[in-house]
Amino acid sequence: MGSKKARKRAATPPPPAVAPPPPQKAPPLRNTISEWTVTILLLLFATSTLLQAFVVPTGSMTSTVLIGDHLLVDKLAYAPSGPLSRYLLPYGGVQRGDIIVFRWPLDITLNYVKRAIALPGDRIRIVNKQVYLNGKPLEEPYKQHLSSSIDPYRDNFPGLPNPGVHERAREMLEKHVVNGELVVPPDNYFAMGDNRDDSLDCRYWGFVPRENIVGKPVIIYWSYDAPTEQLANPNPFAPEHLFDLAQHFFTKTRWGRTFKLVHGYPIH
Repeated sequence: MGSKKARKRAATPPPPAVAPPPPQKAPPLRNTISEWTVTILLLLFATSTLLQAFVVPTGSMTSTVLIGDHLLVDKLAYAPSGPLSRYLLPYGGVQRGDIIVFRWPLDITLNYVKRAIALPGDRIRIVNKQVYLNGKPLEEPYKQHLSSSIDPYRDNFPGLPNPGVHERAREMLEKHVVNGELVVPPDNYFAMGDNRDDSLDCRYWGFVPRENIVGKPVIIYWSYDAPTEQLANPNPFAPEHLFDLAQHFFTKTRWGRTFKLVHGYPIH
């Protein structure tokens, strides 16, 4: 009986062999190029539409933002909202106390970073370094004064302009001062640096037009202690800057500021 079963099992043919899968072919070069092209286009879209890298070359915002801070600027923060995007994206208007990046009205190829102090319709004046907004003194924990001396124009504003005031600011003073206060016109903003004694801001070259505002900084992705003349150079590959980086990258990088968030301060 056992032998019959053994012969039956022995007579059962083995299962057919499964052919191995054909070897995978390497993707053609054309596909690789297409993938990289799409990736590059997405990165360009993100950096041109969503975010923009910006380096701070001057000390007008010290100590909130330092010379050599490299910022990522949210370009959608103040973007005009459409019928659908207003429900999908966090658009908003400029608020008092926001830190803003904008194209400098005297040369729109240059980006400036300042703090928005007054909005359209606001009244502003400065008395012995104290800022008054709509008749009330402002509490500004972010500002600093490095000089105890009083400058007649800088620290008592609006007033008789000094020779360093641009013609655009002189026109602002002629047309928009009412009862000793500067009144911000529609679609314009008044911005100043936090380092009040060393800031060339709206006091010296006039209002910031709404269309000049690029966005607001959200994070410091790198901070490097370099001089203004290197950071202001439009050529990032200038030999002196590259040489400085090669020598001092680890010692001049402010590691404690890496990925530090940048926040405004509400002004009421």
